[in-house]
Amino acid sequence: MTAHRDPAELFVEHRADLVQYAARILGSRSSAEDVVQEAYLRFARQADGEAAPGEGARGDRILEPVRYLYRIVRNLAYDWGRRPSMPLVGDLDDGLLARTACPTPSPEEDLRWRQDLGRVERALDSLPDRTRQAFEMHRLGGLPLKEIAARLDISVTRTHQLIKTALTVCAEQLEDEAGEDGR
Repeated sequence: MTAHRDPAELFVEHRADLVQYAARILGSRSSAEDVVQEAYLRFARQADGEAAPGEGARGDRILEPVRYLYRIVRNLAYDWGRRPSMPLVGDLDDGLLARTACPTPSPEEDLRWRQDLGRVERALDSLPDRTRQAFEMHRLGGLPLKEIAARLDISVTRTHQLIKTALTVCAEQLEDEAGEDGR
């Protein structure tokens, strides 16, 4: 690499900008984090001479490492956007997930989920009947807006507004009480 910089040091220096760059392409910070992590793995392999040279590299030497890193991120982000189910890290041991993933939630997670469910129930109980009904028919019953509008004898636009209101109230309830719990 030019200037003989450590790939990890270079990556850490530019990581935040790379995540922001990938998030603009993907529209999701979480996916961007995954893409940037995979980009680093590929970049580090190339810098160590393990991978075949690609664009931005000549032989085992990366000519413009920052530009090359951005190119890897961009290409991975576009690939990720086209195929969201594409696993990025292909060389993971399949048994690794089975050994580390817990099939049941911990007691703490279970308690937190129950508390959150109680908060949502309280938020829904505080809503006007028609708002709550529209929300329940759509989110719990899976009915399309048009059918809900016909059942409640309101417009589709009004149905959408009611559901949005219910979602906002639920989210605010979860935020407010989560803040009080110190989460």
